[in-house]
Amino acid sequence: MPHDLAALNATLGIDVQTLAARGLTPFAEADTLVVAERDASGREFELTPAAAGAWQAMHDAAAADGVTLQLVSAFRSIARQREIVATKLAHGQSLDAILRVSAAPGFSEHHTGRAVDIGTPGSPVLEEVFEQTPAFAWLQANAARFGFMLSFPRDNTCGYLYEPWHWCYRQVTA
Repeated sequence: MPHDLAALNATLGIDVQTLAARGLTPFAEADTLVVAERDASGREFELTPAAAGAWQAMHDAAAADGVTLQLVSAFRSIARQREIVATKLAHGQSLDAILRVSAAPGFSEHHTGRAVDIGTPGSPVLEEVFEQTPAFAWLQANAARFGFMLSFPRDNTCGYLYEPWHWCYRQVTA
């Protein structure tokens, strides 16, 4: 692991050896990103070109089946991840609680430009209730065709809470 990543996490009180004990590995930031989607307010969501193409194909296939998938989050820099953790700490959340729902800087799949958090109209974003939506049922049945896998199922070995909305593009395997 890069020394600067260890130092960065140390400023937040995060011991990277603890993260390694959870089986977490650092992720490099993506080199090349493209806009995969813009929301109604004009916010841009960036992914790697391959992940963006797969997202668009999956999004369109879901729409053809009457299911609406919306990006809630996509690429996130290491610096932005640090801000997220620091803000939660400043609001009095414990580090243990934060690291059950947010990755330490450098350890988020979002840094790769291949991870997406998905929402659907009528369902609260980034909430477990997403698993009860037609969008989640569609993803379970179809996402693998487009190279997307659910990253954090119930009781995952990474120590994160269940995130039915978080999917990562790992390419289509033959």
